[in-house]
Amino acid sequence: MANDDKVRILPYDRIYKNFINQKYIPKGKDEYYLRNEQSVFPEEKWRHLRADEIESLVNNKNVATNWDDVLVSDEFDPKMVKRNSFFGLVRIGRIKREVLEYHDLRVPVGITDSSIVSCDIGDDVAIHNVHYLANYIVCDRCILFNVNEISTTDHSKFGNGILKEDEDEDVRVWLEVMNESGGRKILPFDGMITADAYLWAKYVDDKQLQKRLFDMTQNSFDSRRGYYGTIGESTVIKNSWILKDAKIGPYTYIKGASKLKNITINSSEEEPSQIGEGVILVNGIVGYGCRIFYSAVATRFVIGDKCNLKYGARLINSVLGDNSTISCCEVLNNLIFPAHEQHHNNSFLISACIMGQSNMAAGATLGSNHNSRATDGELVASRGFWPGLCSSIKHSSRFASFTLLSKGDYPCEMNISLPFCLVNNNVSKDQLEIMPAYWWMYNMYAIARNTSKYLKRDTRKRRIQNIEFETLAPDTIEEIIAACKMLEVWTAKSYLRSQNDNPDKYEYHELRALGRDLMTKPEIVNELEILGENIEKSDRKVVILKTYNAYHAYRDMIVIYAMDAITKYMINNNTFDYDLMYKEFDGLRRKVWINLGGQMMTQEDVDQLRDDINKGLLKSWEEIHNRYDEIWGRYPEDKLNHACLSLYFVLQTKDISKDTFKDLLLKSVNIQNYVCEEVYRSRKKDYDNKIRNATFRNEEEKISVIGNIDDNSFVKQIRKETEDYKSRIEKILSMLN
Repeated sequence: MANDDKVRILPYDRIYKNFINQKYIPKGKDEYYLRNEQSVFPEEKWRHLRADEIESLVNNKNVATNWDDVLVSDEFDPKMVKRNSFFGLVRIGRIKREVLEYHDLRVPVGITDSSIVSCDIGDDVAIHNVHYLANYIVCDRCILFNVNEISTTDHSKFGNGILKEDEDEDVRVWLEVMNESGGRKILPFDGMITADAYLWAKYVDDKQLQKRLFDMTQNSFDSRRGYYGTIGESTVIKNSWILKDAKIGPYTYIKGASKLKNITINSSEEEPSQIGEGVILVNGIVGYGCRIFYSAVATRFVIGDKCNLKYGARLINSVLGDNSTISCCEVLNNLIFPAHEQHHNNSFLISACIMGQSNMAAGATLGSNHNSRATDGELVASRGFWPGLCSSIKHSSRFASFTLLSKGDYPCEMNISLPFCLVNNNVSKDQLEIMPAYWWMYNMYAIARNTSKYLKRDTRKRRIQNIEFETLAPDTIEEIIAACKMLEVWTAKSYLRSQNDNPDKYEYHELRALGRDLMTKPEIVNELEILGENIEKSDRKVVILKTYNAYHAYRDMIVIYAMDAITKYMINNNTFDYDLMYKEFDGLRRKVWINLGGQMMTQEDVDQLRDDINKGLLKSWEEIHNRYDEIWGRYPEDKLNHACLSLYFVLQTKDISKDTFKDLLLKSVNIQNYVCEEVYRSRKKDYDNKIRNATFRNEEEKISVIGNIDDNSFVKQIRKETEDYKSRIEKILSMLN
């Protein structure tokens, strides 16, 4: 058994001496040299105690190993320091007869009933009933009240996945994200965002990149032993048990925490973080403005800014993106992009990459069903993933953007490539059913509200992770284009089979051409049973529902995406010369877009980023983040170019005449009118539902509870946006040369 696992007897002075082993202290330095480098207080602040002050402290039942090692500032009232034990070099800032107040807690400035070991304490600090406070720098105006232990070890890493001098590799903390086998493990670090995590975990086959990111992380932090823990200014820690190797940012509020070990809690006056009752946080990083309450547990984690973790949630081996909420559930081995909601007691998510704007319903069991003797596989879900109540999914599965799963036990692995779709496991017919473009056709209120909803919820002050919240963006449009091609081919094959013709004898381009032609004939398409391919790992049928309507809905989505971008550009740049504008957007459409933690990048940009890291042109995470920002800066132009070139797919030509362009403008108005009408209609269904209305005794009671649909804020918003869009088109049509 290692010596650390035994109770040992040591000389009395070891309680404060040899915090750093002598072999790690540079020549000419003492064991406080790193503490002095860290200190936020000027050296001239401190003075020795006067004889009368020592007498007063002794009379107040304070003890010290050496009163010469207790230093204070000029304003020091020894009467406010009672019944304490001071060990080693303790420096205490201003203490006056004053009271600190936080919420309903009022405590006097001063130190009482505490044991202080080698600490720096700032001005106007209240430390009361802290049984063990060792090797910490406590900044101004902090309250530490009723805490069992706050301590730092000489090898403290504060949640970063690094090693200190002479540490063995097996003590390094890794995060095993996206796959519980550890094949995509990454190192956590203070400042990590989901883009960093995805870059590292996804491109595991790029061995040079893996080495660069590993070295970059290790070299981003000082490997010297002996750093002190810090508690930032105006922090309140009360009624808590153990804080060990914890770096606490300013304005943090910690109440009733059970154990905080090897962590960094980022916090600021603008974005304060709060840790509540019964919380256990071990080996991780907490972002700015987070709320972690009510017996939540997190181990080996990175939590982004403005996140909530509460009500007994378990977050293990995972990265959670900004603006996310997890409560009452279990989340293991995941990489989750920003704006994720999972707040029901009986949901379970394991070994997944969820790409944001997602919502896990109650009873959703995602990935826990083993289908082999190996460890679980992986689940990848693009933006807007929404598994319904009690959905059970097996590894490995992949889902296109804005996939909605109806309630069901899905027996096989799936590869859903049709965005905005509804997926249903039809048990009675033993078939999988998919309705493409479901959101657009039947739940416009939800999909149209998506962008504004997440924008309003994004209250981050420091937006390090760039996030695309627009529902229609290059990633979803490329999925739509790919889906249209699949629907063309599948429709053609179904038609040929209905004619007793063998589809296998036709080339891909021939099938697509036939499918496009059939999509002009609803009377034929609507009579076909259209089957999807390579969607489920089974022999049963995968039936595509409402194919004709979905195909044309997809095309409308491309048109409104493109025309909205083009017309905004024309208005903003006062450019109404169609021929000149058309030349601006010539070229090839970039077809592969990567969702890098919430930020959209072209495949070319990601490849260049990786190449520059591998060549050593980007040497630090800060430089990588600067590259993200550079790419984000030109994203509006890239997105506009993509939007314009996407029209070529709908029109099947690059020769877009001025008359065709005018027709597209008018068509886009019709589509926007449809959006507006469908937002109202899909929301009105809830108001007109007779069963829902059965709980109200009259119309007045119903309106008092749920309001009037015409007063609905989003209905009003979409109507205004529609009128604004019409005005924009009218202006362009009147100015178009």
